[in-house]
Amino acid sequence: MSGTHSAAPAARAPVQGGTASITILAVAAFVIVTTEFLIVGLLPALARDLGIGVASAGQLVTLFAVVVMVCGPFLTAALAHVDRKRLFVGILVLFAAANGLAAIAPNIWVLAVARLLPALALPVFWGTASDTAARIAGPGKGGRAVSTVYLGISAAMLFGIPLGTLAADAVGWRSAFALLAGLSLLIALLMAATLPAVRGNDAAAPGSQAQILKSPYFLANVALSVLVFTAMFTGYTYLAETLEKSAGIAPARVGWWLMGFGAVGLAGNWLGGLWIDRKPLATTALFSVVLALGMAGTMAFVGRLPAFVGALAVWGVANTALYPICQIRVMKAATGGQALAGTINVSAANGGIALGAVVGGVSISNWGAGNIGYVSAAIALLAALAVPLVAGMAAPRA
Repeated sequence: MSGTHSAAPAARAPVQGGTASITILAVAAFVIVTTEFLIVGLLPALARDLGIGVASAGQLVTLFAVVVMVCGPFLTAALAHVDRKRLFVGILVLFAAANGLAAIAPNIWVLAVARLLPALALPVFWGTASDTAARIAGPGKGGRAVSTVYLGISAAMLFGIPLGTLAADAVGWRSAFALLAGLSLLIALLMAATLPAVRGNDAAAPGSQAQILKSPYFLANVALSVLVFTAMFTGYTYLAETLEKSAGIAPARVGWWLMGFGAVGLAGNWLGGLWIDRKPLATTALFSVVLALGMAGTMAFVGRLPAFVGALAVWGVANTALYPICQIRVMKAATGGQALAGTINVSAANGGIALGAVVGGVSISNWGAGNIGYVSAAIALLAALAVPLVAGMAAPRA
């Protein structure tokens, strides 16, 4: 069936690069995701400095997500022919320039431009980095290679927002962006020096790549990603609120609990790569069920600290595992245009993130922080139940 295709087309010649190249891609992923989420910890400080409300500053987060969701597939298709080394170096240089511009932004409008530029490049990186890592690793190893790259997400979740908050207090929000600009430029130089040349999809014009959009099986996998990310972010968006208002965690300690949540997620990244190459849909269903158990258990065990911590750890493992699982599954569902497929999944994930935040907000308003985990768990179970329907749409073996 089409779901058994490797993450990279078999016809491509093997790429020499190995573990070091994949590790550099993972570090680049950390820089890119930290650029995306760093602003969450900086919002109060930059709002005060620019003389605007926090709600107005928060629209920078919305801008970033919308640009990623809308523009990602088109830009990835247009840049699919570019040599991947050149593309990645260019993306990191753009991130360096954008973060540098953010550091000196005199007003919200310049800062908005500084946020728009990396939002254009982020989905291009994720679509092509996943495909490139799979090609470097070789047949049968693509899942673990992509999971390694996705360690950058785990590291960003573990350190990104807390470091942003600490940086705003210690050196100011502008210096935080300046430091990130310097790190982006450093990774660009490392890529230029060490990453192997990886050919783009020279034979695949944007129109031909878009043929994947005619596949009901591919579209069903994309829809499944929207459902999975809706479940994930219905709960995760308001995890800090849940910890403080429902579990009674002191506000000063919530950040440390969030860091612990990200830390256990590192195990999820490894677990997610174990079976995804052979059974992408089954692995999605399994971790969706685990996610539901962790979310519901966190609500059920409030007041019983050991059980609460255990349930939160289960939630963290499944939450992080589902990032690479969904990316690899959607890429495998495409019979061609893997870079575009990966970027479409990133756009779908951002749609799920936005929808999850809305559903979670409505849930808290109506039922309180102590019940949001049950709502997100129900959506996760719905995603698991949808897996057989998606599998039934796969084309028969030739």
